[in-house]
Amino acid sequence: MERKKRENPVNYTLNFIAMFDNTFSLARFLPIIGWLKTYRRQDLADDVFAGVITAILLVPQGIAYAILAGLPPQLGLYASILPPIMYALFGTSRTLSVGPVSIAAIMIASALTAPAVAELGNPIQSALVLSLESGIIMLLMAVLRMGGLVNFISHPVLTGFTSGAAILIIGSQISQTLGLKSPTCGVDMACYSNYLQGFNGPTLLISLSALAVLLLFSQLLPALLKKIDVKPAIITAVSKCGPLLTVVLATVAVSLLGQKIAVVGIVPSGFPELTVNALTDSLSERGKLLLPYAGFIALIAYVESVAIAKVTANLRGEKITPNQELIGLGAANIAAALSGGMPVAGGFSRTMVNFSAGARTQMAMLIAAVLLAIAVMYCSPWFANIPKAALAVIILVAITPLVKFKNILHTWAYDRGDGIAELVTLLGVLILGIEEGIMLGIMFTIASHLRKASHPHIAVVGRVPATEHFRNIKRHHVETWNHLLLIRIDESLTFANINYIEDFLATELKHQPNTKHIVLIFTSVSDIDTTALEALESLNQALQTAGKTLHIAEAKGPVLDKLHKTDFLQQLTGQVFFRTEDAVKQLG
Repeated sequence: MERKKRENPVNYTLNFIAMFDNTFSLARFLPIIGWLKTYRRQDLADDVFAGVITAILLVPQGIAYAILAGLPPQLGLYASILPPIMYALFGTSRTLSVGPVSIAAIMIASALTAPAVAELGNPIQSALVLSLESGIIMLLMAVLRMGGLVNFISHPVLTGFTSGAAILIIGSQISQTLGLKSPTCGVDMACYSNYLQGFNGPTLLISLSALAVLLLFSQLLPALLKKIDVKPAIITAVSKCGPLLTVVLATVAVSLLGQKIAVVGIVPSGFPELTVNALTDSLSERGKLLLPYAGFIALIAYVESVAIAKVTANLRGEKITPNQELIGLGAANIAAALSGGMPVAGGFSRTMVNFSAGARTQMAMLIAAVLLAIAVMYCSPWFANIPKAALAVIILVAITPLVKFKNILHTWAYDRGDGIAELVTLLGVLILGIEEGIMLGIMFTIASHLRKASHPHIAVVGRVPATEHFRNIKRHHVETWNHLLLIRIDESLTFANINYIEDFLATELKHQPNTKHIVLIFTSVSDIDTTALEALESLNQALQTAGKTLHIAEAKGPVLDKLHKTDFLQQLTGQVFFRTEDAVKQLG
């Protein structure tokens, strides 16, 4: 009798997931089910490799960003274990790496050093409250379907904010690389001169050596391996070992030198107990003071994460769901609060490492989180002698590319309004602070947008000879008529711009007093609000009194539908033409 062939356990599990999903339709709430249904053995091999490479970055980055935020190192490590697991369950990006990030770290530091918050003491508890409130805010945004909020922060504002925050980070880490305390000189240049003379020689040696190792692994060694035709995956793996090797070598050097060099200190072994203390504190005075900061952290974390997720998704023809990303990031931050971690977001460097290493799904981050958990459980005593100078250099190398002064010039050349917004945001972050800078940038962008909306592009057009095409008389050689004025309005008619349109028309009529017919070409008009409609009615009457006729051409269906609900078309002294050419043939 033939023995029944045993089914592969992996396939059995995937078939069970597919059956369960078909029954209960959970993929909408747990995107992980969607990609597990089509998961292959080759995907697992790729994810294991990417997970190992990404895990190499998690230890130095987790510790470095926690210290940057002014927190004990374990908060960065804890934030790299449970939060990415929660994002893997609820997030829609296949390769986004969630954990501590530099921009969020500097925002956390800004919140913790605010006078009112600092007076409360216990920065660890404040950090947990920030994680919880950020997560709750994201979940509320998801409930309100505010995933499109990402569109309200323009790329120039985000770039200006990132550049400003990166400069602040660089400034905060320079003292660490020299073995100095943070300066308190203000604008006294002589004070800085004396301050810098007190640098610690061994610390500077550690910093320079760390910089050399990082540059060797990030630039020189990959270029050499590429020349000898080494596989790209191996080049990626080797190049991303730089931070971990830097930490190992620097730790060994500190032990051998026996000099007085600032180190990380004792890092507790194992995991913290899951706690809901942050929930209680969020309802207290501490929670009220931290709520505005949590709002900004949630906003920036979401915008930055979605931007990064879109980059890698587009490279593979995949899609992300912005509203579901709010759920994934919200769950990750709540998990950080419950497991003793700092606020998290999608990290650009880790995500690109994960992507370049060949990660196919979030299984790579699950594997990385497990490896980090093992390291935290059994290797924490080894972290105690990691020199802070080496971590500062790792931060500097990672953050320096985010300072994009050239980008401001390019943006300015393309669009002056966006260029000013980018510059204002950068200066606002440096002069006023993190939260004030980003708010200033958003406000300036909105003001710039409103100004553009109130000054739409309007063109007097004529007909290109021997064609039915109508173009701007200032850009093309076209036919015009003394008694016929053709005006194309390239924007919807609203309360914000109707006065500008009226002024433009009045100016043109002064220049062409013999005009008898005015044709408003509505090719680009998608809407006419109530204020604009009343202005058109008044304009129609005024032109009739002056012995002139108002016509409309090429109006869209939805616009005509709205106008048919009023008396405007009955009061119109002229006609509604389907094509501008029809108007010219009849009126020209």
